[in-house]
Amino acid sequence: MRIALGIEYDGSHFYGWQMQRHGTRTVQAALESALSTVADHPVQVVCAGRTDTGVHATGQVVHFDANVERMEKAWVMGVNAHLPDDVASLWARKVTDDFSARFTATARQYRYVISNRKARPALLSKKVCWRHGNIDVEAMHLAAQVLIGEQDFSSFRSSACQAEHARRCIHYVNVSRSGDLIYIDIKANAFLHHMVRNIVGSLLMVGQGEKPVDWISELLAIKDRTFAGPTATADGLYLVKVSYPDEYNLPAYVFLPDFS
Repeated sequence: MRIALGIEYDGSHFYGWQMQRHGTRTVQAALESALSTVADHPVQVVCAGRTDTGVHATGQVVHFDANVERMEKAWVMGVNAHLPDDVASLWARKVTDDFSARFTATARQYRYVISNRKARPALLSKKVCWRHGNIDVEAMHLAAQVLIGEQDFSSFRSSACQAEHARRCIHYVNVSRSGDLIYIDIKANAFLHHMVRNIVGSLLMVGQGEKPVDWISELLAIKDRTFAGPTATADGLYLVKVSYPDEYNLPAYVFLPDFS
């Protein structure tokens, strides 16, 4: 029996999603331990998108195979009873064996949150990226529009990226402000390693007046990571939604972190 599970987590105290050899604290390890307890047999999960150290998720999706029958609420309430406080199961659905949290996904959506004020944040430490000084949100939004569509994003991929190619299709990028907070929302069919954070780092250079609006277009044409801006911190990044074909009847759950 295959189960799809929606989860959220605070990535502040995890060394990323993926389980590691030396017992490092990861989201995958915590989730598999809890699921194995409820299933009463070892469980391995496959996620929609592996997140890095410090990255958060409000809409991560995983799937796993179980040898036992459990009510869907057991995969939520029962699993939560065995998870640490910074991870939670949100919903569970039985799916057909052809479902893959990773390969069946049609799109992924991220939100990046920036605190733009003079003093560093305390309550939102490790939850947002902090930048002081003037930031032109309108310029960032305008610059980001050239990213939309299927293109080669080599200028925004990590040197450690293992993807076969750098072509991805971005559906939209929106940059907005609410008080001292800046939100960057981006949706694509898939992302390269560090792609969102590299895009944010470059957009911030435009917003802070270090580069002109048309610089992002130049970066796309150059196809060279060394010319782009720095990688933005992991603190402000959230995986907020993974989309799937309607035939799987998964919950249309979306929670956008909004600290305004």
